[in-house]
Amino acid sequence: MAQDMTEKELLKMELDQLKKEVKNERQMVSKTGKEIKEYIESMAGEDPLLKGVPEDKNPFKEKGGCTIS
Repeated sequence: MAQDMTEKELLKMELDQLKKEVKNERQMVSKTGKEIKEYIESMAGEDPLLKGVPEDKNPFKEKGGCTIS
């Protein structure tokens, strides 16, 4: 799509995007970083990557073996 556009059209599209982005509310990293860390620590007990998945609830568990006779 971008290959078919002129340079003027590309610049206008970029300008429109920048106008949208400048309206976004900004927050300090020191505040949001602390909030993200607290959220991750509060959800760690439910995280299957940390806790593991029970065998009976694992959808990827092998159902059975295959034997060739």
